[in-house]
Amino acid sequence: MADFDAKSIVDRSRAAFNAGKCKSLATRLEHLKNLYRMIDEHEKDFCDAMKRDLNKPYTECMGYEITLAKNEIIGYLENLSQWVKPERVKKPLFMLGQDAYIRREPLGVVLIIGAWNYPFQLTIHPLIGAIAAGNTVIIKPSELAEETAKILADLLPKYLDSDCVQVVNGAVKETTALLEQKFDHILYTGNSVVGKIVMAAAAKHLTPVTLELGGKSPVFVDKNCDISTAARRITWGKFVNSGQTCIAPDYILCEEEVKDQLVQAIKDTLKEFYGEDPQKSNDYGRIINERHFKRLEDLLQGVNVAAGGKTVIDDKYIEPTIVTDVKGDEAVMQHEIFGPILPIMIVKDADDAIRYINSRAKCLALYVFSTDKNIVDKIQHDTTSGAYSVNDTLMYGAIDTLPFGGVGTSGMGAYHGKHTFETFSHRRACVVAKLGMEAANQIRYPPYSEKKYSWAQWLMAKKPKREGILGFWPFTLLAMIFAAFFAKKVMRRGRGDSGDRPSIRSSL
Repeated sequence: MADFDAKSIVDRSRAAFNAGKCKSLATRLEHLKNLYRMIDEHEKDFCDAMKRDLNKPYTECMGYEITLAKNEIIGYLENLSQWVKPERVKKPLFMLGQDAYIRREPLGVVLIIGAWNYPFQLTIHPLIGAIAAGNTVIIKPSELAEETAKILADLLPKYLDSDCVQVVNGAVKETTALLEQKFDHILYTGNSVVGKIVMAAAAKHLTPVTLELGGKSPVFVDKNCDISTAARRITWGKFVNSGQTCIAPDYILCEEEVKDQLVQAIKDTLKEFYGEDPQKSNDYGRIINERHFKRLEDLLQGVNVAAGGKTVIDDKYIEPTIVTDVKGDEAVMQHEIFGPILPIMIVKDADDAIRYINSRAKCLALYVFSTDKNIVDKIQHDTTSGAYSVNDTLMYGAIDTLPFGGVGTSGMGAYHGKHTFETFSHRRACVVAKLGMEAANQIRYPPYSEKKYSWAQWLMAKKPKREGILGFWPFTLLAMIFAAFFAKKVMRRGRGDSGDRPSIRSSL
């Protein structure tokens, strides 16, 4: 894209937004229906593209990418008309007669920078919410998932208004040029290194950001659990998409007495899932490119491999691998693995696991396998993570009523379901007052007096809730009436002769 002009692209989106092309509810719903139709009519095309990018099995493409996006759109079509309605809020009784509500309005021009590991889902999911909120959107798919990026750029303009939704393909040059422009919100999914670059660029324009950054998500396996079931669920969560999942279990913490049984159970599960040779399995993916392949291969140097370890660079294949007896200072424990390598580290007990987790950067997900409620509650209470899941992995991400997002270095902000709509909306505070009952407002107007002050304090200051009949609100309403009556008397005294001027009542 030698002639790439980021400014003109953003200006086009800004003009469309300012013209109100995407703001009406009818337009938003129409875009969502067209997006659903695009996905539905091209499921195979998208799956074929992801197969070429990641050797992603058809079941994973449909189950974790296509179907989730279609479900998301259906949820919006069913609920958006309710979500856009003004939200009435409670107001103090001294504001009786005034209307107070929250109105959700579009932010403006939104930039979505997608990720390569789930190149369809992690681009389309935020797009759905951004459209539903009434924004214009510029999408930058990951250049690493080249085939999926191409098909998105080809199909989206055929189904959506190309002024409202634009697709920019390219690499660092194009992304950098986009980040130099002024946006109203940026959502980025990827690693923390690029996340800092995105946030620094956004800060120059005071642009809010949502960052989904991942990190080292731990699993604590307690001795009080079904080890076989735990092994199956951990193995699935770790090795689906060849471990290239931001919320995949990154490493296991367990007690010494559990380790051997757990390792054997994972070995048995790997054989069940992928056969004797996972390289021949149709259900096992590949590493995205040679650079990531070599990064992962380096992590296997000098470690104790308990299972797997085979690597084939020509095929970008890394065998599902278990590493045991790891220490906290080893390379495999320093950064997010993002691949099919599962370290197991020994801890003394749950308290020791908590200490280790808290000594590291805050993680995107924390998984615990235990039937001991005290341990489950204690780890939840004493740690921090973007999400907390007990006796399963990954599945919380499929619950669209839960916010999906990190905390600290694992990210900021959240999306999925209504949370995406909220992320891309401005919650505008609105008050509509009436011009009547002006007498009641005299208490807040100068000239001030002790009586005005005491009435205002009595009326406006919140008091602890009282039990019984005195806690009923009608008494406060009566107080307002008396206050209005008192304010009238104060005004008349200040004039000296009420007959010289029209009364408040006659002026309303």
